[in-house]
Amino acid sequence: MSPLYIGIIGIILFLFLVFFKVPIALSMSLVGFLGYGYIVSLGAASRLLASEIFSSFSSYSLSVIPMFVLMGFLAYYAGIGNKLFSFAYKIIGRLPGGLAMASQVACTIFGAICGSATATAATIGSVAIPEMKKYDYDSSLSAGCIAAGGAIGVMIPPSIIFILYGVATEQSIAKLFLAGILPGILLMCLYIIAIWVVCTKNPNLGPTATGPRLSLREKIRPLKGVLLQVFAVFCLSLGGLFAGWFTPTEAGGVGAAGVLVVTVIDGSMSWKKFVSALKDTTSMVAMIMFLVAGATIFGRFMTISRIPEAIAQWISALPLPPFFVMVIVLLIYVALGMFIEAIPLILLSVPIFFPLVVNVLGYDPIWFGVIIVMVGALGIITPPVGINVYVVSTIAREIPIDKIFRGIVPFLIAAIICCILLILFPWIATLLPYYVIG
Repeated sequence: MSPLYIGIIGIILFLFLVFFKVPIALSMSLVGFLGYGYIVSLGAASRLLASEIFSSFSSYSLSVIPMFVLMGFLAYYAGIGNKLFSFAYKIIGRLPGGLAMASQVACTIFGAICGSATATAATIGSVAIPEMKKYDYDSSLSAGCIAAGGAIGVMIPPSIIFILYGVATEQSIAKLFLAGILPGILLMCLYIIAIWVVCTKNPNLGPTATGPRLSLREKIRPLKGVLLQVFAVFCLSLGGLFAGWFTPTEAGGVGAAGVLVVTVIDGSMSWKKFVSALKDTTSMVAMIMFLVAGATIFGRFMTISRIPEAIAQWISALPLPPFFVMVIVLLIYVALGMFIEAIPLILLSVPIFFPLVVNVLGYDPIWFGVIIVMVGALGIITPPVGINVYVVSTIAREIPIDKIFRGIVPFLIAAIICCILLILFPWIATLLPYYVIG
């Protein structure tokens, strides 16, 4: 049997294992090991398994991940998300759907120090959903806007998915971080517009919050506190990275130390919270590292089976302009994203599609990174996987899953519009990285 057919069988077996809820890292490692062993030899597969696990856990380029993950969990346990929502609420809370809009602003700012979609949804949702319930917001809208808002965290730097994409494709992480800023802000604005549209058509979905009107000074008073601290840490960490003062790993370390210092000074970080942040960081980093190792083993199997080469030849032979070929690639991503979480999807698909998109179709690698991260953000909120929906359901147990998915619809439309705009106007993603860094 030819290596190509073995590769196809391997993909089917992988999807079969995922369908039956075998952990994705284990599924990739097992299929990659068996496929590589069948095509080459079991001895070579055993050496590959050992070497890839070791190299993943000892790689300096991946040491950036624990730094930014720790930075996010420190912010989560220090309650920074609560203060960010309070700030956003004071600014726009009195608009129709204002609390839902405030949650999008809070998710965006918190994403600038977190980088995790699930942590962002859990942090902001634990504050915003009870608040929206108090003002009789429709439960579908309140839960849906939090699940969608958490997805902004994968676009706004520092983003774990951008880091993994940069490592996998040997692209500048600093450029990728810069490339995600404008699309992330655009996505936030489109979400806010979606909330305004649905709440204008049906005011019962998001009633105007009542309460005393605040002066401008009262509204911006939080700037002297947590918001100023957040921007100080963001500018020191990522600003130093963009300016070339720090490597990505050093920037993550500076950011984590900065969050720890400001939260200890203001008394929001206790020893118990610090230990919890360390435990959660260890757990998440271990998961990511095993995913990276499994994806590398599976990717080696795909390479020797010539699946990527065959796909590239088939797609490039289509009598279509590059734009329409790119649309086909994105539709494949959207379909896969409905069943596979964002991180393993990126790790699995990049070795297959990156050479085609960059070398054959001629698209910019930084722009492509933004596009697939955007599509990954879609997968975070689409059924049946929709990990952010399940995170929100654990916060608001009284809201059925199907109702949360219904509340996602306006935000899915907004995210699709964002994808279309990024395709039609690629400078939205490439302006900052090439203007600032060159």
